Amino acid sequence: MSTGTEASTDHDTDHDDDTGTEDGTAHAGPRGRVSRTAVLVAVFICAACGLVYELALVALGSYLIGDTVGQASIVLSLMVFAMGVGALVAKPLQRWAAAAFAAVEILLALIGGLSVLGLYAAFAWLSLYMPALIATALVLGVLIGAEIPLLMVLLQRIRQQAAGSAVADLFAADYVGGLVGGLAFPFLLLPLFGQIQGALLVGMINAAAGLGLVLTVYRRALSRKVLALLVVAALMVGGVLGSAYALADEFETTARQALYADPIVYAQRTQYQEIVMTHSRSLLSGTEDTRLFLNGDLQFSSVDEYRYHESLVHPAMVGDHSRVLILGGGDGLALREVLRYPDVEQATLVEMDPAMLELARTNPRLTSLNDHAFEDPRVDAIAGDAFTWLRQNKQRYDVVLVDMPDPDSTATSKLYSAEFYALARHALAPGGRINVQSGSPYFAPEAFWCIEKTMRKAGLSTVPYAVSVPTFGKWGFQLAHADGTPPKLRLPADAPPLQSLNRATLRAATNFPPDRDRMRGIEASTLMHPTILDYSRSQWQNY
Repeated sequence: MSTGTEASTDHDTDHDDDTGTEDGTAHAGPRGRVSRTAVLVAVFICAACGLVYELALVALGSYLIGDTVGQASIVLSLMVFAMGVGALVAKPLQRWAAAAFAAVEILLALIGGLSVLGLYAAFAWLSLYMPALIATALVLGVLIGAEIPLLMVLLQRIRQQAAGSAVADLFAADYVGGLVGGLAFPFLLLPLFGQIQGALLVGMINAAAGLGLVLTVYRRALSRKVLALLVVAALMVGGVLGSAYALADEFETTARQALYADPIVYAQRTQYQEIVMTHSRSLLSGTEDTRLFLNGDLQFSSVDEYRYHESLVHPAMVGDHSRVLILGGGDGLALREVLRYPDVEQATLVEMDPAMLELARTNPRLTSLNDHAFEDPRVDAIAGDAFTWLRQNKQRYDVVLVDMPDPDSTATSKLYSAEFYALARHALAPGGRINVQSGSPYFAPEAFWCIEKTMRKAGLSTVPYAVSVPTFGKWGFQLAHADGTPPKLRLPADAPPLQSLNRATLRAATNFPPDRDRMRGIEASTLMHPTILDYSRSQWQNY
């Protein structure tokens, strides 16, 4: 970071510090105050843009990989380290502070603006996401770290002041800019522009801010050749970012399709997740297959979804089932099975994403699969967080079905915690049953038995079982009572005709091979000690 003495020496030797006079002397009075304000505004904008780049990398990793904590830790730690390196790299550039700052901002705008697009391409086509993420975070960190020393030099060249006062002014603008960037990313950029176009837009703003400061305040400090080079470079970067912005939708569609084996017939990025639906027809048998994916994880295949949903719903319907609560299951397929019982009086479904509910109500492919379940007058569909909803719920239910996405991120791990199951237990009427989808005990036994242990920690008596769902392989569930005795795994006497589930299937469902039976040393998952379980269904997606 430059001191006032260094700035003065630089002025004498390089004349790179002009603030409006022919000889480059510092301005005093109103014009100097305007120049200082311009520098602080540039600090504000650059800080906001830098934080947006960081958040964009974290958010993209969370969508694509699912491990929010891991992605945030990797991105932030690498960028903070690289910012320190960037501050050191900027020391030799202080003699040419104005030109160097403009060059840094133009390069930062290019790399930061294209970062999301480039990383998505690396994920979709090259399978090089993590190496690309590390390289991108390091380069962006170096460039962001170089900003503050150069801006400090430029600020001091306008008016000399004590180092502490200069740092206070600079960091105040920097931190306020970070606040604005941090709030703008989730509440403005993502909803209005999406990840790719949002980053591209910020890149254009970044380039304009860097070049604008130099052209307005330090223009006379630059030779015509340097000035021309900077303007041409900025225009080229703006052209690249603008072209990428115009083609972003087409790029995203193409990249998304590269991730899926079958043609995409529906895709939407909501504030909660990416919803993708594919459809295919077998050339040999003519069988049609509709698949739903949330954040890349397969939720069902229409070819065999009945196996999964029959196994989730019907064993829990033994006994009174006049009031049923479904947590998750926004596609309406579990709801379809529940409504096959005429004596069900009330079926409440709580789904986080309103867009998922709207899709299940209106999309012809989904409504044909869920038999227009949401049109049944017995159904009360609620858009909201299941954890929060359970805390406020006062009603008791005979059956609780937990059909949540896999707990492979911090956002979903709380829905597989002891605290969550305790809330679900409290929602059970006397003699009520709860059934939880629990992943595969064969391909991810740690996850399966962790869920079972966590439910027991919450006071539920469980019966683990697994059935064959060809799309997923063997898939498991945890049927439980809250009265201290494990329930019997059987079908209700009034069960409707089923396609796959029968007594023989259920008798075999509780038998696990020795190396997949209850595993020792597994800890229950809690809010304070969450277990992020990666038993991705993607191994069955045929990407």
